[in-house]
Amino acid sequence: MKFVILVGDGMADYPLPELGGRTPLQEADIPNLDFIAKNGKCGLARTVPDGFIPGSDVANLSILGYDPKKYYTGRGPLEAASMGVSLKLGDVAFRCNLIT
Repeated sequence: MKFVILVGDGMADYPLPELGGRTPLQEADIPNLDFIAKNGKCGLARTVPDGFIPGSDVANLSILGYDPKKYYTGRGPLEAASMGVSLKLGDVAFRCNLIT
């Protein structure tokens, strides 16, 4: 069976008074997502284990079938790998946001 998993990462938001108490997602014109929600199979999965801070890195590991309790290293090594940086045993990679 072939399937597609759509991850609405970052789509959650708080209701805003200027939108009449609705969220930006509720207010958005999203006919394609509306079609998928109406005609596809929708579900809910717990992707962040107890004790972890909810975040894209942990949740996406779970979605891809990796147990975050075993494989979670933080975002640094993941972003290093995405740039082709090879880490050796004992190496450390940090990720940070620079703010000016």
